[in-house]
Amino acid sequence: MNSLKEKIISETEGLIADIETAVRINLNPHFDLVSDIAGHILFAGGKRLRPLLMILSAGICGNIKKNYATLSSMFEYLHTASLLHDDLIDGASIRRGKPVANSIWGNSAAVLTGDFLLARSLSIAAKTGISAIVEVLAEITEYMSQGEIFQLMNKERLDLSKKEYMKIIKCKTAVLFRGACKTGALIAGAAKDKEAALASYGMNLGIAFQMADDLLDYTSDSKLLGKKTGADIREGKLTLPVIYALDKTDSEDRRFIEKIIINKNFNDDDFNKLIDLLKKYQGLSYTQKLTSEYVEKAKNSLDIFTPSKTKETLLNVADYAMDRKA
Repeated sequence: MNSLKEKIISETEGLIADIETAVRINLNPHFDLVSDIAGHILFAGGKRLRPLLMILSAGICGNIKKNYATLSSMFEYLHTASLLHDDLIDGASIRRGKPVANSIWGNSAAVLTGDFLLARSLSIAAKTGISAIVEVLAEITEYMSQGEIFQLMNKERLDLSKKEYMKIIKCKTAVLFRGACKTGALIAGAAKDKEAALASYGMNLGIAFQMADDLLDYTSDSKLLGKKTGADIREGKLTLPVIYALDKTDSEDRRFIEKIIINKNFNDDDFNKLIDLLKKYQGLSYTQKLTSEYVEKAKNSLDIFTPSKTKETLLNVADYAMDRKA
């Protein structure tokens, strides 16, 4: 475990424990099957980052209450719903080191459990009595669904552009981070400028987080990652390291990368050669550089806030988005 991760855990240990309890208590389905399927992924070692961001965002605005852990659980349910749906759509086999839920309980049960979690998150939002929070949750759901559809439409597209890639990751990942941070400001009753600053922090952090995640698919190992490396390319997803490298390759190397994208049953030697090409044509280094830029944008968004322990934690979380190994 690296020192930055240890520092964040030390700073937020109590909050994470409260979130963990709230996620378990508030699930509250009517049927054991729903509990089994949701719990299969909910309690398989997630970071609880999105609910934590909601509470820290309220805290930097000077307002943390005991019931905020309960409210924050809606972001973990929303995130888990998206994972259940994504794994089915992508044909994934492993999530967080375990077989995907639909491989155990079937596609229909996994989809419907995802739907339940979406509804559960909206129910919690409605209980706040703050219509703006319900609007935030509804907006997240709309964007994430459309992002998934847009990605599905563009699978295996060899000419996918950086602009289109950015659209996908903003919709699928960054809007959830933005929504969690904005909701923290809303429940704290923060001024509009602070709400906007936290929304900007969340959006830029979410972009950086997803880019770093896409890098890990080529730089981490399966045990740390909790899923097979090379999963993105096997699922026909072109992420920034590949998009950038494709744009720079010569014809022979380009044909090899295209073959990998189209023929998903590549072997380890082929995958290692692909990684070498991503290094050769700077797909990995370019993605690292851009990730770093979005981390700095996220951190700069917090300039409006006075120094505090909570602000320091949010700055550390931004740095960790790029520093993490899984």
